[in-house]
Amino acid sequence: MQSSTRIRTAAVAALLGLMAVFTGPGADRADAAGPDTTTVGDITGFSADGPVYHLRAGAAEARVDFVSAETFRIELAPDGTFADPTGDDIVLPQGAPPRTRWKDRGDRYELSTDSVTLRAYKSPLRFALYRADGTRLWSEAKGLSWDAKQTTQTLERGADEQFYGAGMQNGRGNTSHRGRTVEVGVDYNWDDGGHPNSVPFYLSSAGYGVYRNTYAPNTYAFTDPVTTTAKEKRFDAYYFAGDGAKDVIGQYTKLTGKPFLPPVYGLEIGDADCYLHNANRGERRTLDALKVADGYVENDMPNGWMLVNDGYGCGHENLAEAAEGLRDRGMQLGLWTEDGIDKIADQVKAGQRVAKLDVAWVGDGYKFALDGCKDAYRGIEDNSDARGFTYAPESWAGAQRCGVQWSGDQSGTWDYIRWQIPTYAGATMSGLAYTTGDVDGIFGGSAKTYTRDLQWKMFLGTTMTMDGWAASDKQPFRYGEPYTSINRDYLKLKESLLPYQYSYAHEATKTGVGMVRPLALEYPDDPRAATDAAKYEFLSGEDFLVAPVYRDSTERDGIYLPKGTWTDYWSGRTYQGPTTLDHYSAPLDTLPLFVRGGAAVPMWPGIRSYTDRTADSPLAWDVYPQGRSSFTLYEDDGVTRQHRDGAYATQTAEVDAPVRGAGDVTVRIGASRGEFTGRQRVRPYEFTVHTGSEPRAVELGGKLPRLGSQAAFDAAEQGWWYDRGDRGGVVKIKTPPLRTDKKFSVKLKRTSAVGGRNAAVAAVVTAPAGQEIGAGAAGTVTVDVTAGAADVTGAQVSLDVPEGWRAAPAGTVDRIPAGTTRRVEVSVTPPKDAPVGEARITALVGYRTAGESRTALQRFAAGVMPPPPTGQAWASDLVWLSETNGYGPAERDRSNGESGAADGHTLTLAGKTYEKGIGTHADSDIEFYLGGRCTALTADVGIDDEIDGYGEVAFSVEADGKVLWTSPKVTGASATVPVDVRLDGARHVRLKVTDTNASKTGDHGDWAAARFTCS
Repeated sequence: MQSSTRIRTAAVAALLGLMAVFTGPGADRADAAGPDTTTVGDITGFSADGPVYHLRAGAAEARVDFVSAETFRIELAPDGTFADPTGDDIVLPQGAPPRTRWKDRGDRYELSTDSVTLRAYKSPLRFALYRADGTRLWSEAKGLSWDAKQTTQTLERGADEQFYGAGMQNGRGNTSHRGRTVEVGVDYNWDDGGHPNSVPFYLSSAGYGVYRNTYAPNTYAFTDPVTTTAKEKRFDAYYFAGDGAKDVIGQYTKLTGKPFLPPVYGLEIGDADCYLHNANRGERRTLDALKVADGYVENDMPNGWMLVNDGYGCGHENLAEAAEGLRDRGMQLGLWTEDGIDKIADQVKAGQRVAKLDVAWVGDGYKFALDGCKDAYRGIEDNSDARGFTYAPESWAGAQRCGVQWSGDQSGTWDYIRWQIPTYAGATMSGLAYTTGDVDGIFGGSAKTYTRDLQWKMFLGTTMTMDGWAASDKQPFRYGEPYTSINRDYLKLKESLLPYQYSYAHEATKTGVGMVRPLALEYPDDPRAATDAAKYEFLSGEDFLVAPVYRDSTERDGIYLPKGTWTDYWSGRTYQGPTTLDHYSAPLDTLPLFVRGGAAVPMWPGIRSYTDRTADSPLAWDVYPQGRSSFTLYEDDGVTRQHRDGAYATQTAEVDAPVRGAGDVTVRIGASRGEFTGRQRVRPYEFTVHTGSEPRAVELGGKLPRLGSQAAFDAAEQGWWYDRGDRGGVVKIKTPPLRTDKKFSVKLKRTSAVGGRNAAVAAVVTAPAGQEIGAGAAGTVTVDVTAGAADVTGAQVSLDVPEGWRAAPAGTVDRIPAGTTRRVEVSVTPPKDAPVGEARITALVGYRTAGESRTALQRFAAGVMPPPPTGQAWASDLVWLSETNGYGPAERDRSNGESGAADGHTLTLAGKTYEKGIGTHADSDIEFYLGGRCTALTADVGIDDEIDGYGEVAFSVEADGKVLWTSPKVTGASATVPVDVRLDGARHVRLKVTDTNASKTGDHGDWAAARFTCS
């Protein structure tokens, strides 16, 4: 059996220091909460020393220290003796303190800057914070309290107050914590509900944030009242008053450190495996990593870096040669620091540029882990001209300035995708700019979950794929077609978006706000953004809304679009928010992705690696014109630290367009300001402007030549053409090489804002879900065309089908009245050898409405089905439409071996052996196509004897989405359970094995002698 985590016992023991608490003597008076709990009493003394104020309450003493006009610190020592276990580990020097003043108001002292006033009520001592205009930010419901093990602050909760933060909280964080209790501290849980890389910081929609300056575990209960507790007998917290969440995050990261700027290769996907003496893969050498690197190059796939020793006990050799070989392929060398960083100087000199920190050596407490992050980061910088770049699975406040926070080792499943979506956007609310997980985990997984997981992770700042632990390696080219092509498309889409993502990376060094954002950060006044309505989506920068598919489905429900105009990235269809989309068509190659109206996105077109860029490479701008908008591109050499000395440049694109409807569109590109090694002196520009309406002319100084086709456009050095069939109508523009130190403007005359001259009249094309076609047989595909606010005339439907398919021409629909739908059937024929499973088809409708020629486009999935079974058909002999399994593949006529195909044993239940059947490991799901031809399923089920009594699962049979039969809980000691289920008329049947005790150890579920009775 294989464990779902790689934490060794020794590592766990070493990390138990993280759970230590601090205690101290003394208390003033008992509190009603319990005989051992004390609440601070009345103020008995007050003194001021510049920006530092002391308030005594019997033996206890509080100290208030103003750091800036909006940031201050409150400490409380129950025995009057202050301690500071974090020292200067986390909080950075802050410069000169602000000017402060104080007043005695009788019932309270007021401690003020020009921006805030902290009230210290006298009887008993209780704090409340107000802005200078008198607006209350927070108020204690009672005074600070403590017992022998912990200190607690109790705050009143506002009627609509929302809370965010606490670092990386697996499965949550991008929506409000209101009403929930959040733990901050190590728990060794890298799955849903865990909190690796947690941070003792939270912020409130009321306009404030709190950082508990400690290494002790914290518990935040955002109930009414709010209680925040640290497991130490001292209170130490910094408070930030801001104009909004971004401002509060900015103040917190000014205190604890702004996020680092990764090298550009750090934003590309990385690859990790053990190559020297790999216990799971047999004898290999470090230089064998170059063969895998060649796989990326040969498959035209980006990859920025490779960890060549990522496995327990894995060493390395020939580092300099390996590093040189990777650089020749456009990649950098990384090492896992299982054995510490004592040798990092020599390793960096040999070519190491990435350090992945893990749990086996971090020592006692978060201090050691944080020091490891800083020391590895500094080790790279002290021994090369490169930037530090580290990955860490467990960290603390301050780690944002030296590394990526990685969520640990998980198993690739649909649920893994689901709970990761809110995790990383939520972490941004604690100043963590780079958080990620492995593509499809390191265990389990499948071709489909890998592809779905990779898609959305291309919109994170950084991510990696880890090999050597699942049944097959997890490079993006391992699963064959169609997966390899889809993975390539998304990897190269990320590569093209590097200028956009890198600009946000630079912005984070100034603001503390990462690119991956919850909707609540950009739309704080939208009440739905704080709720589960927005939980399974996020923003990548301000301009992309990403709603990953996290079920085995070709549709996505519950996509919430906030206020504004949003354009479907793939179809060009526009939506007006706020709105929620259900039944969004998402075939396997389609990530639900939407672009904000007004976006201007810089891109590097057509590259596999950032190293492919040359002095004459074009810069592209993808523009969705609406009103006035702008984007500032940041550029530097991408690798060295010269940017810290001012070696960088910025260039701003400004777009002036109608807010809606017809008008001119102007794109102004400002002069590039700044200097760095490799800055382009001249470069050509490309523009894709999503108007939906054809312009009369395009001007660059004078008129640019108008071109008549995509081929003519591709061949020309400059010019434009209107591609009516591309995503509802896109204006494509090329300029000749232009000086980057000079500004210029591109003007589109008599066109429109995104959505066209009259967005309301646009037609929509959709396709019913669940369409199926037999391989080699003529079939029918159905599409629906819906007219907008005006009649549609001359609607012509065409289909883009997979290679080798035939699609007959569809007839023209003469007229579709406004607001009505016309169904169109198109005859298609897949080849006999068409792969069974999902096929993507694109429907394109050309039509006229409101005096204008327009198009509508929609991707959708059709299922290619095998011939249905006949007679008595063994389940293990049939084609499986889909298969997911807990470890390794599900086995035909063998038990589950957990690693590769055919590594199981003879199926055995209760001493009886079976020649036929299916061996699985929970959680398992296998889909069959019966086509309504079968009447029954029979089988014997149980946990295979090879487990020797372990395991606990349940078996179930589903037909066409309905559960027909479920077994009782079955253990390794249970008797064999007979199965006899009626299937009359069922087209699709799923056989499932589900873990029932939250421990998948030994869950080898067998469908022995599984057989369908068919006509």
